[in-house]
Amino acid sequence: MVDYKIINVDKAKEMIESGNVQVVDIRDEQVFNQAHIPNSMHLHSGIMAQFLQETDEDTPVIVTCYHGISSQPAAQYIAEQGYTQVYSLEGGFTQWQGVYPEEIASIAE
Repeated sequence: MVDYKIINVDKAKEMIESGNVQVVDIRDEQVFNQAHIPNSMHLHSGIMAQFLQETDEDTPVIVTCYHGISSQPAAQYIAEQGYTQVYSLEGGFTQWQGVYPEEIASIAE
């Protein structure tokens, strides 16, 4: 069985700062637009196929949601598509926001 790993916000921040990683946020669009991890993309079922086609399978992928629960099955699904480095963010965006409040981006409405 192909699997993903659960990582904490400190490890995620370290990976993000190192460069080659794709952070995907599966929360609803309105909430994502209000606040998200910088350079993350809003991933939903409508663009999943495009994401899988355009993202190299060796690219590390960090999946985040509200609290780190919904990201787990999403991370599992991505791993099952052949991605070799898939991670679910423990505590989700809520944990990220609590630890790194200065590391928040938003999309102007």
